Amino acid sequence: MMNKKWAYVGLAAVAAIWGANFGFSRIAMETFDPILFAFLRFGLAVPCFFTILYWKEGHVGIPLRAALQLALIGLFGVTLLEILVMYSIKYTTLANASLLNVAPWPIFAALFAPLFTKESLTRRLAVGGIVAIAGVCLVILGGAEGFSLSSDNMKGNLMAFSISLIGALFNLSCMPLMRTYSALRVSTWFITFGALFMFPLTIGSWGDVTWSDLGIKEYSVTLYNVLICTVVSFIVWNASMFRIGAARSNFFRYVVPATAVAAGYLMFDEGISLWQMGGAVLMAAGLVWISIDRKTADS
Repeated sequence: MMNKKWAYVGLAAVAAIWGANFGFSRIAMETFDPILFAFLRFGLAVPCFFTILYWKEGHVGIPLRAALQLALIGLFGVTLLEILVMYSIKYTTLANASLLNVAPWPIFAALFAPLFTKESLTRRLAVGGIVAIAGVCLVILGGAEGFSLSSDNMKGNLMAFSISLIGALFNLSCMPLMRTYSALRVSTWFITFGALFMFPLTIGSWGDVTWSDLGIKEYSVTLYNVLICTVVSFIVWNASMFRIGAARSNFFRYVVPATAVAAGYLMFDEGISLWQMGGAVLMAAGLVWISIDRKTADS
């Protein structure tokens, strides 16, 4: 039971780290092309992953069949997903992108989970999920930007919505592999493949950066992305997700926009409304409800 409680703590902590990274990434975008920065994040993480994997497990190899599966997961779950995130923000409002990216993701994970795992949609998960969804909608829509149904945003809206579907399937597809291989091994290889597929898309961007002018700010943001947001976070998230299930775990992604709002307030002096604070409380209540394990309540 204690291990499961720590898994919930891990999920919430990783989601908070990813949420705070919206602020750090905004700083990085002043210097780097978005896709180049995404490549640096994952590409520089690869040697870290392999070093830790060899240190922990003594070898780094995987069979050809698993490699092909992880290559496909890396292509969709890292390369395509990161590109869609960047361009969804470009072609729609930040509020639209945040809501359509985050809110449907856990719903898709819960709906498709039976195809990949033995998980089922319980009454407790459904109730907690609805409460958490209501909370995250208030967090996002309670900001000054709000939600827009303008036709000008339709391309970005569709991209953001597709992120939720692809992301949920990406998470779920890792679950069967983690019955055979550790979360560390699975993370190492799909991130490696994702970085490899992303590299050709960065070729025209390297010359746009004045590398000699990079300072402590740029190195600090990059280091945070590589070590904290990628190496630590993916290992903890996948291990925690395997421990408590993909359907339940993905609702903790709702911590991301709440933390992003807090990061905007702390780093860029952006306002926080009472609606957003109330939404954060409601979202937290839903996640706490999901986290409580009561066999009788889940029947």
